[in-house]
Amino acid sequence: MKFDALIQAVSNRQQQIKQYLSEERNRLQFKNTHLQEAVYSYVNAGGKSLRPAVLMFACGAVGGDEVQALPAAAAVELYHTFTLVHDDIIDRDEMRRGVPTVHTQFSARARQEMGYDAATAEHYGLAVAILAGDLQQGWAASLLPDLHTTYGLPPALALNLVSELFRRTQITLINGETTDILQAELPVEAVSEADVLNMLWEKTGILYQFAGRAGAAIGLREADLNHPTVQAVGEFTGKCGTAFQIQDDILGIVGDEKRVGKPIGSDIREGKRTIIVLNALPRMSEADRDFMLKTLGNDSASEADIKRATKLLDDAGGIQHARDLSRRYIAEAIGHLEVLPPSAHKDLLLLWADYITERDL
Repeated sequence: MKFDALIQAVSNRQQQIKQYLSEERNRLQFKNTHLQEAVYSYVNAGGKSLRPAVLMFACGAVGGDEVQALPAAAAVELYHTFTLVHDDIIDRDEMRRGVPTVHTQFSARARQEMGYDAATAEHYGLAVAILAGDLQQGWAASLLPDLHTTYGLPPALALNLVSELFRRTQITLINGETTDILQAELPVEAVSEADVLNMLWEKTGILYQFAGRAGAAIGLREADLNHPTVQAVGEFTGKCGTAFQIQDDILGIVGDEKRVGKPIGSDIREGKRTIIVLNALPRMSEADRDFMLKTLGNDSASEADIKRATKLLDDAGGIQHARDLSRRYIAEAIGHLEVLPPSAHKDLLLLWADYITERDL
């Protein structure tokens, strides 16, 4: 199949990262079993691990040794996992990657194993998830210095990547998450497509950009993150990351729930002002638009209402518009890779870009 080589390459890197983190866990001193299990819950649940894989592909594409990028790849995986754990709390999601979300898992376990009442158990689940995310974030930071201490890369490179991740990237990402929350409460007419695209860039594109920049800098052993090649690879991965999130929004409406790993239609129930919604609403009849606005943000909307809303969005062309926009981002992204010579690793980056708009999970 078309993407077999990519899927196998990502799987290989995922196993390397899991092995690296398994060895690293011995450096952590967990005193609470629930906290330890929460930290590893999503890591062990079989996520895609695309961000760390892309980081390693970028390292190889500039002629570097992928093994030297392992600490940064593992850091990106942990950092991304922290954002998922906290995002699930914010969105009140109960499923992730086909398993209960961390806060849901440990709320249930507090009732079953500890005999807590419903309110106390819910609070416990939220507390464990917040603390697990905090620990994942701190663990990610602690891995980046290993680029120097273990693999001998320039200390300035390791320091600059810590600064890049925990200053520019983190501030941008959390700002995007905050904007996502606020947009859901604004009148639809107060949110523009440009507003949503900027939010998607901040929420998703920025961490993919970091992965590309980190991989290229490590491969080049270059401490200057403004190096032209580092910037070009980062532009490629950042634009691809934004396209990836647009595709996520499409799958959140028309995907297969078993493949996606979370309830289809949750974005509609949460009232998210997606590209799909903003594009489709003006093309609907007044009656259909009224129904759509009543359903959007209604967390008790029935399955029949969600199905009708989905059909309205599709019939009005919102889903196709989002697909076209995602492909446009990919086309722009690919142009940034012209700075790289042909190689197997560059081919993997290009295959990943192609995969983004065709994936179903």
